[in-house]
Amino acid sequence: MTDLPTSSRHVCESNPVRDLPLHDLAGFTHRWVDADGIRLHAIEGGQSTGPVVVLLAGFPQTWWAWREVMPSLAGRFHVIAIDLPGQGHSERPERSYDTHTVAAHVHAAVEALGVSTYWLVAHDIGAWVAFSLALRFESQLRGVALLDAGIPGITLPNAIPTDPDRAWKTWHFAFHLVPDLPETLLAGRERDYVGWFLKKKALSPDKFDDAELDHYAAAIAVDGGLHASLAYYRDAAESARKNHEALKGRHLTVPILGISSSHGSIPDMAASISPWADNATGAVVPDAGHFIPDEQPEAVATAIADFILNGD
Repeated sequence: MTDLPTSSRHVCESNPVRDLPLHDLAGFTHRWVDADGIRLHAIEGGQSTGPVVVLLAGFPQTWWAWREVMPSLAGRFHVIAIDLPGQGHSERPERSYDTHTVAAHVHAAVEALGVSTYWLVAHDIGAWVAFSLALRFESQLRGVALLDAGIPGITLPNAIPTDPDRAWKTWHFAFHLVPDLPETLLAGRERDYVGWFLKKKALSPDKFDDAELDHYAAAIAVDGGLHASLAYYRDAAESARKNHEALKGRHLTVPILGISSSHGSIPDMAASISPWADNATGAVVPDAGHFIPDEQPEAVATAIADFILNGD
């Protein structure tokens, strides 16, 4: 089982989610910053003078999804993993979770950490936010890597398939949209729900051990985390609308790397993004399902490093 070290010294007034155990990662420091009116959690380490890499995780995870990628990047880069609003040890605000609103908070957090330009790497819902962030703050990005994500209005299909061979990958989009019902049915069963995604969508159902399931379930169960997680789906139509509005008459020019996997949700991320981006390239990680950073961390770290070093 994966060892999940915790530290009480970081659990202080600045941490808005004090009922969730805080896991440490050797060589990295926890920080909380005011991100345009909400407190976001970041964990930072690596080379202070190196290119800055910002990492965003998706549903149903936290920054911990990057724990095996971060040390591999830390030898050459300044690495910052951020919990999105409503995720992990970040505040769960009662406000919009459309990805343009969330992107503004994330970018504010990066600036609060003293960073002006950076590389952005994001998975799943984190990639939703990253795409919108690129539309709003493109001039401050060096490049964006997007991992296996159906981005609202971009790579997300307009209709949920009903074919059983495909429907299991996207059925939850409609379920999460229903007001209140998911919260009612899932309260007290967060571990079962989180476990379904982590076991079903990974190539190997044994990839995530009990400690990891406990961690992610607790993050969703505590302090309104489930409601906040669902809010990203409930605001997805607004995210799509804002994405299309921002793309009127323009394309993204920042370099985009679309990272797919051999058994993921989006077979070719680069091809699906290329209609909206002038410089999109792709990579496919073998022997992985949807949770690519957990399943093949070294391959992901190598793809990210090559993307940055070839772009500098």
